[in-house]
Parts: sequence; C-alpha cells; structure tokens
Amino acid sequence: MVKLHIKDNQEVKKGDILLEIDPNDYIVALEQKEAKLLEAKAQLNASHNDIQENTSLSNKTGKDISSVKTRLDFAKRTYGRDLMLSKDGIVSKEELDSSKTAYNSLNANYLAEQEKKKAADIAIQSSIAKRQEIEALIKRLESEIDEAKLNLSYTKIYAPQDGKISARTVEEGNYVQVAQPLMSIVSDEVWIVANYKETQLGQVREGQDVTIKIDTYPKKRFKGKVDSLQRATGAKSSLFPPENAVGSYVKIVQRIPVKIIFCEDISGYNIAPGMSVVPKIKIR
Repeated sequence: MVKLHIKDNQEVKKGDILLEIDPNDYIVALEQKEAKLLEAKAQLNASHNDIQENTSLSNKTGKDISSVKTRLDFAKRTYGRDLMLSKDGIVSKEELDSSKTAYNSLNANYLAEQEKKKAADIAIQSSIAKRQEIEALIKRLESEIDEAKLNLSYTKIYAPQDGKISARTVEEGNYVQVAQPLMSIVSDEVWIVANYKETQLGQVREGQDVTIKIDTYPKKRFKGKVDSLQRATGAKSSLFPPENAVGSYVKIVQRIPVKIIFCEDISGYNIAPGMSVVPKIKIR
C-alpha cells in the first residue's frame, strides 16, 4: 500500500522521497532472517566448544594411553617372568595370580582408553563436519539478509533527478505491482532532437550556432548550438530496425537525430517535451 510524499506538478530534487510502500512485510522478513542468523551463530559457537572439548579429551586420552601402555608393558613382562618361574616353583601361585590380575587389569584399561580416544576422534570429525555445515548456512543467511535489506530499501522510491512530477498514476493507499509505471519526472534540462535528412548534414558540426523557433512563442527566436550527432540513423537505432530479407532495394533518404541544446536561460518560458520546434543550423 502506497504512502505519497509528493503532489502533481511538484518540483522535486534528486534523492527526494516520492512515495513509500508499506514496509511491514519486508521488515518481518528481514527480522526472521536475522533471527535465524543469530541461531546459526549460536550453533556455530556450540560446535567450536564441542571441538575444543573433544580435542582436549582426545589429547588427554592419548597421554593416558601412553602412561597405561608403559605400565602394561611392565606388567606383561612381570607376568611372563612369574609364569616361567612358577614352573620351577620359584614363584608361588598367589604371586602368579597377582601378576596376572595386574596385567589383565592394565590391558582392559588400555583397551578402554583406546576406545575412549577413538570415540573422541570420531566426535571431533563429526563436530568439524557440523561446523562446516553451519558456516555454509551462515553464509546463505547473510546473503538472504542482504537481499531482504535490499527489498526493504525498495519500499522507498527516490527521485532519480531534479524535475517536476508529471503523469502520476498512483494515489494514496493504492496497491502497486512490480514494474508498474507510477509517474514521470520531467527534467529541468531541456534539449531538442532534430531529425535531419542525411543529405542535409554534410556541413553540420558540433558547436555550430542554431536559431530555434518554437510554435508556442512565434515572435521569439531562441539561441542554441549543436551538441552532438547520433552515430546511426533513426531507423537503424530503432527497436525493430528494418531488414532487407527479399533482396529488393529501394533507396530511401534516412534521417539522423541531432541533439541541440539551448544557449540562453529558458526558465521563464514554458518549454515542455513534445513541443514543435523549427531549428536552423548556421553552417557558415
């Protein structure tokens, strides 16, 4: 729904707000995207913490495994020695059972620590994968937020140039559609486009003086000069240029647009686009 900031025939400057479309839907869409981004960033922090905790656990478990392995090797050698000596009756059964129990206990502890480290390493890889997934989500959400901000900025329509409002088709409270024409801005800068025959332009150059007659002011002769000549004919630069597809040829004199600008102050005259003028270029 439209809220107007201008009236018909109002003078506007470049950057002035012409109208504003109800921004509530776009604000809600932006806030939803921002909320999702905050949630994703919180999940990213949690994944960082998980990686740090599991990395710390893996490192600690690795040290524990090294310590247990040292004691296990010693217990294994002790048990092997007691087993050999028990056959000769040098070591009693109680001492053999004690060394065997110590070995089995340390071996079970060693295997348990290995499983713990394996689980920690798997958890690290899982957390890294999750972190990468969340980082991709954050990038997508940031892109969607930029798009939502851009859509929100489109709810305010600014004047692209100085001029006067004309041909306004929108009213306060109207609903508008994408690409719908809303109004025109007639620029304060006025020039003439004269379509001369190609046979008339042999001696026409930029900067030549021009005398301009406007039907609205029949007794006034305005001063101007040639600003530029178009580098193609009007027919060739049209939306659908003619093509000779059948091979026939009829010579037609082409017209070339010439831009003519005023060399005097015309702010006191009502000169508007579409008026009929008769320009005369002074080639000598």
